[in-house]
Amino acid sequence: MYDVVLLTLARGEDTSTGCGAGGDCCSSAAAPDRASCAETPRVPVLACADALTERGARVETVTARSDREIDAVLARLDGPPRPDGLDWPDPDDKTRLVVATASDAQLRAVMRRLVRRYAPPPSRRPADLAGNRTVPDLPAIGVLPLEPSRSAASGPPRDLAGQLGLPREPAAVAAAVLDGRVRRLDLLRNDGGSVTLDGVLLGAANDAGTPLAWHGRVEVDDIVLSAGDDPLFACAIGNAGGYAELGGVRLLSTADPADGTVEVAVAVPVTERSRWGRRKVRLEVRRARGRAVAVAPRDPEVPFLDDGVTGTLDRKRSWWIEPGAWAVYDH
Repeated sequence: MYDVVLLTLARGEDTSTGCGAGGDCCSSAAAPDRASCAETPRVPVLACADALTERGARVETVTARSDREIDAVLARLDGPPRPDGLDWPDPDDKTRLVVATASDAQLRAVMRRLVRRYAPPPSRRPADLAGNRTVPDLPAIGVLPLEPSRSAASGPPRDLAGQLGLPREPAAVAAAVLDGRVRRLDLLRNDGGSVTLDGVLLGAANDAGTPLAWHGRVEVDDIVLSAGDDPLFACAIGNAGGYAELGGVRLLSTADPADGTVEVAVAVPVTERSRWGRRKVRLEVRRARGRAVAVAPRDPEVPFLDDGVTGTLDRKRSWWIEPGAWAVYDH
């Protein structure tokens, strides 16, 4: 039977750098209160642990407050020592990991640490690493959403687990981890050292919700969506489909987290005049798919939202797809 680690992140673990600049979730300004960092697991975690134990699994619950504590859990997924000395995932899958997530940002934080652990430096790239990848097949993880599922009337959940149709109830998550299939998904890496599971939305709006124009060059492989001269209301970089709309306008058409490509769209405001001389602004959406995308802002800072984490882009950044690099346990 399996050893299963149920990993919960302290509430401060939702920043772009993991547990905050100091690496301590509970001392981070992002932590809403000290009580949120208590060791007591939340009810869904306890229910999932009980369901796993009933099936004979050996279960341990861990609350991580820092990157170091996340890394200590991930080290249990290591395979036997290699002749080249690289850390590498265990292909025999003796230990299974379930990540209890209050947000997509927390799930991304764990995946960042997995990539950091198993991505070999370019100077030590092994011969058994696929030519279109910079990381090996990362270990599959179970995803336990901590937020309740919505009612049918309110529509499906918009977090990544909801988009992927993953099980949400603790008992169903436990069954998927022990008996379900491994579903491999694409991963977006970027030259800033981070990863993206769902998508990135560049741009911002004012207090009234009106998009604010910015300028930047956007390229997908050899296709130029914007040379930098057009005003842009938004740029969506989609691995999945969570950043597909802007003000009711569909940006991404068919973002698929397992097709080996990234879909990119830019929204350009176009002013038209009616026959009566009235001016009207419509959004022109330009789309492209490819293996990589580069965005070079012409403005000093462009706000963005990346898997729920906010930031600003002040220099050129490139994202590229890693086909099938990460995986989840599914029904």
